[in-house]
Amino acid sequence: MEMKKILLATNNNHKVEEIQAILKDLGYEVLARDQVYDGNFDVDENADTLAGNALLKAQALRNLVSESYMVLADDTGLFVDALDGAPGVHSARYAGDAHDDEANKKKLLKELEDVSEEKRTARFKTVMALVQAGKDPVFIEGILEGKIAEEERGSSGFGYDPLFIPDGYSLSLGQMNPEEKNRISHRHNALIKLAEYLKELE
Repeated sequence: MEMKKILLATNNNHKVEEIQAILKDLGYEVLARDQVYDGNFDVDENADTLAGNALLKAQALRNLVSESYMVLADDTGLFVDALDGAPGVHSARYAGDAHDDEANKKKLLKELEDVSEEKRTARFKTVMALVQAGKDPVFIEGILEGKIAEEERGSSGFGYDPLFIPDGYSLSLGQMNPEEKNRISHRHNALIKLAEYLKELE
């Protein structure tokens, strides 16, 4: 029996490895986008929700590859309570369209420089869109609650990881090793739900 294939609408190695690690025992082959389609893939992520952007990417790739693939796309945002939910859906472009992690972190710290520790609560939220031929899209959400540190801590991970301290931990995501982060991450929480959904398809 041929192994079922899930094609990711990303070439981000961090995401690919994390998803492969969590789904490896389910009997699905998880592939990065460029393993199947290496042409131009420039999706204008102009939706005003994470779910909307995830669906835009999933449907765009779904239209470019064989129907034998299930296509999975995600969008993630950091929602800071003291900033009324910003940067939110604009997290990757918070400091401009260059997707500059360092500039984004610097801007976030600047925006929060006068905010006390107890008011620096925030959450990472991931929404995944799974698109399959002949079926309605499936949306899956994962959340990780925490707070924003007053300075960067650690250099592991990517994006806002060095600034985010999960509830119940003294370390930032940037100070954790990949295995430790994967056990608690917002993407992990969404992937556990995805795994449950995939098991129901059997």
